[in-house]
Amino acid sequence: SSLPSPPPPAAAAASKQWVQVKVPFEDTVYDIDFDSPTHGYIVGARGSFAETNDGGQTWEPRSFSNLDAEEEITYRFQVVSFKDGEGWVLGKPTLMLHTKDGGKSWERIPLSPKLPGEPTAILATGPNSAEMITSSGAVYVTENAGRNWRAQVKETIDATLNRISSSGVSGASYFTGNIVNEQRDNKGAYIAISSRGNFFLTWEPGQDFWIPHNRGTPRRIQNMGFVRGDIKNGLWMTLNGGKLLVASDNVDLSAEEFPFSEANIKTGGYGITDVAWRNDNEVWAVGGSGTMYVSYDNGKNFAFDKSANNIPGNLYNVKFFPEYDNNGWALGSNGVLLKFVGEKA
Repeated sequence: SSLPSPPPPAAAAASKQWVQVKVPFEDTVYDIDFDSPTHGYIVGARGSFAETNDGGQTWEPRSFSNLDAEEEITYRFQVVSFKDGEGWVLGKPTLMLHTKDGGKSWERIPLSPKLPGEPTAILATGPNSAEMITSSGAVYVTENAGRNWRAQVKETIDATLNRISSSGVSGASYFTGNIVNEQRDNKGAYIAISSRGNFFLTWEPGQDFWIPHNRGTPRRIQNMGFVRGDIKNGLWMTLNGGKLLVASDNVDLSAEEFPFSEANIKTGGYGITDVAWRNDNEVWAVGGSGTMYVSYDNGKNFAFDKSANNIPGNLYNVKFFPEYDNNGWALGSNGVLLKFVGEKA
C-alpha cells in the first residue's frame, strides 16, 4: 500500500518565520522604505525616524535637520518614500519634508491651504518628482520638488457621488467627503475606502473620476489592497470581525460588485490590518495582538504563524520589497519591527 502523503504546508504546525529587530524608539512604526538592498528608513509616532545601512539589521536614530526636537515629537510621521537617495516624508499634523541627499538635509515643502483634504500618501518617482494623494481623493504629481502640483483627477469624489448618487452603491449617499486607507498599485491605480467603511472606490490613471463599488457584505470594511501589487491581479478586503475576502480573478473595475470569496482564516475575531503577497502563491496577513498568518495557495487557506506571539501590541503593516531580494517587514505598535527570515527562523 502507498504511504500517506505528508500534510500540505498550511496544515503543518504553526510556523515561526519572522524575527524582531531592535529599533531606537518605542512608538508605533508606521512605514518603511528602502532605496537599495542595504539602505532604508523607518518613520513613526512622536517624531520617530531611523535609518539603516545594513539592510535593516541595525537602525540608528535620525532627526530632521530643520525641526527642533520639541517640535519634532509633536508630529506623527506616517509615510516615507525613497528613490535613488531622494526622499519624501509625510507627517500629521500636515507636514511634508523632502531630501535630495539621502536624508542628510531636509526642506519643508509648503502646501496650499486650498488643497482638498490632507495629504495621506506620497511616492518618490524620480529626480524632484513625486505623486501625492489626499484624504479627498485628489491625486497630484510634481516635477519640481513640490513647488507646483498638477492634479490628475478631474472631479472630487464628493462631486462624482452627487452626480451619480442614484446608482446602486449602498452607502454612497452618506459619504462624509473623506476616504481612508488609500493604496496605490505598482502602475499608479488607486483604491480607497469611504471613511465609514461602507463602500470603496477605484481610480486608474487617465480616468476623470473615481468609481464607487459596493462592498457586497453587511460588515464594515477595515482595509483593502492589491493582489501582487497590481489591481489587474485582483483585490483583497478585510472586514470587522477578522474576516478576509479575496477577489483574484478577472476583476472588472467598472463593475459595482467584485467577485470576492472569503478566505479560510481562523482569526478568533482579531481584526486583520494588512495583507501582502510574497510571491504568486505565498501570502501574509497581520493583525491585532501580534497575529500573523501565512497562505501557500494564493490566499484561499491560511495557517497561524507564531513569530509575534510574545510581542505586546498590534501589527499594522506588512511589506515585501521584490526589487531588493524580496526583503519582508512587519510594522506595529510599541516600536515593533519584524524581519522576514523564512523557515530558518
